[in-house]
Amino acid sequence: MKNVLVVGSSNTDMVIRVSRIPRPGETVLGGEFAMAAGGKGANQAVAAARAGGRVTFVARIGEDLFGERALENFGRDGIDTRFIFRTPEAPSGIALINVDERGENSISVASGANARLAVGDIEEADDAFAAADILLLQLESPLQAVEAAVRKAGERHVPVILNPAPARALGDGLLGLVTYLTPNEHEAELLTGIPVRDEAGARQAAGRLRARGAARVVITLGERGVFASAAEFEGFVPAFKVEPVDTTAAGDVFNGALAVALAEQNPLKDALRFAQAAAAVSVTRPGAQPSAPTRAEINGFLKKIEAERS
Repeated sequence: MKNVLVVGSSNTDMVIRVSRIPRPGETVLGGEFAMAAGGKGANQAVAAARAGGRVTFVARIGEDLFGERALENFGRDGIDTRFIFRTPEAPSGIALINVDERGENSISVASGANARLAVGDIEEADDAFAAADILLLQLESPLQAVEAAVRKAGERHVPVILNPAPARALGDGLLGLVTYLTPNEHEAELLTGIPVRDEAGARQAAGRLRARGAARVVITLGERGVFASAAEFEGFVPAFKVEPVDTTAAGDVFNGALAVALAEQNPLKDALRFAQAAAAVSVTRPGAQPSAPTRAEINGFLKKIEAERS
């Protein structure tokens, strides 16, 4: 079992299922409410743990009921919580999510304690970096903490997956330390200015990001699949066809499973297939962390696909 280190955010998701996403100024009635554990970092940590990784999570939560519940949930998935720091000055993060009948979503986030993750927290987690086989990060945490984590991983020769979500401007110096950059099509466009509407656009955007320093670029294109650009593999990998129920954490599940597959030193194309299978299973279920599949479920899905094709 490989050691996956995740640095990032932890939220509680408050989800309303509606017929359609409200327009500005509009109220849509008749929704169903549910509350679930979320946050991109926490989602990815849980996804990696269920996919077969030995996960350590570095984050900040409030000294409140939401934080207590998050710790309990992480414990159930076997996640090492030694470096989840409590913040009395701020509440735990909250996300308000609308999910429509097609499974598409709209999300608003109150960062709370997530915004307090600091360079000092990264330094305090030095033992976790020393033991890590791969580091996975997102951009719901302060950029200074993200940069410090990437630098520390570089010092330890630990491969880095940076999921640049939500997208923000990133310097070439940071990109040059990233082993795998995993934007979706919208994030890739925001980072490069290149519209990503098809494989040609994805190829051009990936080339731009690699020219800026990222060693490998993986652009997720939702139900269409993934475009990867790396020295060892470049090309489009189609997605598995499933009937979506909720796409809220599909990207997070993909990244968590990808981290495990890459830490296990699988070839990039095989790792992408494993991660896509995990994401495909997740979108058939409601919720963020509750939707993340186990290793057995991912492998079972892949075996079923292979049997149907043979």
